[in-house]
Amino acid sequence: MVFEETGIAGLIHMIPVVHTDSRGTFLEFSKWRDLEAHGIRTPFVQDNMSTSSKGVVRGLHLQLPPHDQAKLVGVISGKVLDVVVDVRKGSSTFGKVFTCVLDSVRRNQLYVPPGFAHGFAALEETIFFYKCSNYYSPGHETGIRWDDPELAIDWMVSNPVISTKDQALPTLSDLLRNSVISRD
Repeated sequence: MVFEETGIAGLIHMIPVVHTDSRGTFLEFSKWRDLEAHGIRTPFVQDNMSTSSKGVVRGLHLQLPPHDQAKLVGVISGKVLDVVVDVRKGSSTFGKVFTCVLDSVRRNQLYVPPGFAHGFAALEETIFFYKCSNYYSPGHETGIRWDDPELAIDWMVSNPVISTKDQALPTLSDLLRNSVISRD
């Protein structure tokens, strides 16, 4: 597994070694000692999978403390533009957006520490898989609007399909103004 820094502390892009032969492929999705060697000591307690049609945008989702979550995300089939926004209190990269394409050819993954809003756009029919460090807690969920003008994210899809719930999420400025999160 190759571990690449992203320019945002704690956010790590991971590219596995994929073994291919006439039968198909094999790869290690995660290995505790390799994760630990790169500073990831997160115990994962919940695994999730979603399917999305091309053009679906999910997010940007965020769980607030004490139910905040680290995630290890990847694509089983298809391709997504994965998007994260740093909303960690006191972070020097607060509000910074990071994007990368995750796909089922490279089998690359992204480790997302707690304190990031996360989402993705399905660039083709996709099966998305992610491990979470904390259980989902409806009372601690919030997020950031996918089309927040201050973030100006290019989701790489025309005519995005977005849930009513995600369309109703606040902007990052609204979260700050309403003291849901704090920059400092």
